[in-house]
Amino acid sequence: MSCTAGELAKFLGAIIVGDSQTPLSGMAMPENARAEDLIYIDSPRHLQRAEHSAAKCVLAPQGLQLKGKTTLTAENPKFAFAKAAALLPPKFAPPPGVHATAIVASSARLGPHVFIGPYVVIEDEVEVGEGSIVEAFCFLGRGSAIGEKCRLHPRVTLYANSRLAKGVELHSGVVIGGDGFGYVFGEGRHWKFPQIGTVEIGDNVEIGCNTTIDRGSLGVTSISADVKIDNLVQVAHNVSIGAHSIVASQTGISGSSSLGAGVIVAGQVGIGDHCKLEEGAIVGGQAGIPTGKTIRRGQTVWGTPARPLERFKKQYAALARLPELVERVEKLEQGKP
Repeated sequence: MSCTAGELAKFLGAIIVGDSQTPLSGMAMPENARAEDLIYIDSPRHLQRAEHSAAKCVLAPQGLQLKGKTTLTAENPKFAFAKAAALLPPKFAPPPGVHATAIVASSARLGPHVFIGPYVVIEDEVEVGEGSIVEAFCFLGRGSAIGEKCRLHPRVTLYANSRLAKGVELHSGVVIGGDGFGYVFGEGRHWKFPQIGTVEIGDNVEIGCNTTIDRGSLGVTSISADVKIDNLVQVAHNVSIGAHSIVASQTGISGSSSLGAGVIVAGQVGIGDHCKLEEGAIVGGQAGIPTGKTIRRGQTVWGTPARPLERFKKQYAALARLPELVERVEKLEQGKP
C-alpha cells in the first residue's frame, strides 16, 4: 500500500510542512532510505542524518525543520513512525486459497479470503476466520478456532480447542495449548494431574518465536487483548495476563499466576506459581518473584527475590562494597586501626 505525505499526516494527526503530494511506499533508516521511504528523527542531533538521506519525507519533533524535505511534525516521532507502519510498508499477504498439499478435515470451516499454506494440517471442527493466513507446516488441532485476520507463521501448533480472537499474530514455532507441568506425588511415583482445560487469546495479541502457552489444567489460560509476548517465553497452565501487558524474552511464568493490565515484565524474569502482579507493575530483567508473592499496583521491582527498586539499588550498591567492608571487619577483629 502507498499513500501521500498529506494522507499520512491526516492519519497520524501530524502537521505537514512541504509538499503534501510527496509519494510514500516504504519505511527505512535515514542511511538506507529511498526517495519514497518515510524516515524519522527524534532529536536535533540526528538532523544531518536526515538531511543527507535520499528520503523526501521525514517525521520530526516539533520546532525542527529540514531543508529540502517534506516534514511531518509530531509530538513523539518514534510513536508516529510505529503507527505509520499500519499503512507503510505492507506485509506480504499471499493470495487466498488452500494449497494442494494441505490436509483439511471435511468438518473444518474456512472463512472467505483465507490462505492455507503448504503441508498445513487442519483437524475436525476447526474454524478459521475471514482473511486469516495459516502458513506452511502449521497444525490446527480438533475444535480450535481462529478469528478474523489472524496470521500464523510457519510451524505454529494449536492443540485441540485452543481459541484465538481477531488479529492475532503467532510467529514460527509457537505452541498454544500444550499440557501444563502438573504432577502429584503419591504411592511412590508422580501422577499427572489432569490437563484438560483450554487457552483463550484476545484481539491483536502478538506472540514471538518458540514461545509456549500451556492449556489450563481444569480451567482456562487467558491472554487478554493487545498483549505482546517476546520469543522464548513460557506461560504455564491457568495463568492470566491482562490487556496491554508486555512480556520480554526468556521469561517463565509459573502456574496460576496472574498479571494485571499494563504490566511490563523484562527479560529472563522468573515468576513463581500463584503470584499476582497488579495493574501497571514493572519487573526488571532477571528478577525472581517467589511463589505466592504479590507485586502491588504500579510498583517497580528488581532483583531476586524481587524487591522495590529503591531498596534493590541500595542493597546492590552495598554489595559492591562488600570486599572493603570484610577487610575492615577483619582488621577490627585483629585489633588493627
